[in-house]
Amino acid sequence: MHYAIDQTKIPEAAAVRYLIDGKGSKFIVRAFATGLLSAFGHNPTIAIQDFEGEALINPNALEESSLRLLIHASSLAVTDDINDKDREEIERRMQTEVLESDGYSNIVYECAKLTASKTGEGQYWVALNGELSLHAVTRTQPVSARVTLNGDTLRAVGDFSVRLSDYEIKPVSAAGGTVRLKDEIKLSFDITARKA
Repeated sequence: MHYAIDQTKIPEAAAVRYLIDGKGSKFIVRAFATGLLSAFGHNPTIAIQDFEGEALINPNALEESSLRLLIHASSLAVTDDINDKDREEIERRMQTEVLESDGYSNIVYECAKLTASKTGEGQYWVALNGELSLHAVTRTQPVSARVTLNGDTLRAVGDFSVRLSDYEIKPVSAAGGTVRLKDEIKLSFDITARKA
């Protein structure tokens, strides 16, 4: 299932459409423990395993480009080397208490506002100022990325932070509240897209 970007914002001849290769990309979430026993707590590393999207790139004026990314919330999975019981418990709580993925199945990032500066041949530093829709809340979310255009391939690498409370997500705690997750999570990505 692909979601189209409003192409009226970009002149037809100038736009080059790239589809995100979810299998050939990495998207990681890191959460951090805090509280009395946080030294013994677990800082989960979570992989976003199912996402798709497209970028419409104007190679002559990169700031006229746009992006839409769709993440399937139920695809988030713990990648740490922990026992199966802990993994199942963390994933269950993440899906039911944090993401509530039965009711909010999609996480969407859309951006039609960006700035770009060339750093080398086919290489750019890009600052996206898009909107993240998570848990039925939509907020402005800046994201910075190093973007490389090489033939039919686009690669974007970067990271950004999200405060869960901004999206009305309550912090998760364990061990009677002595261990809980910090409000801020960090996301990092290495995304590859190919010309459609």
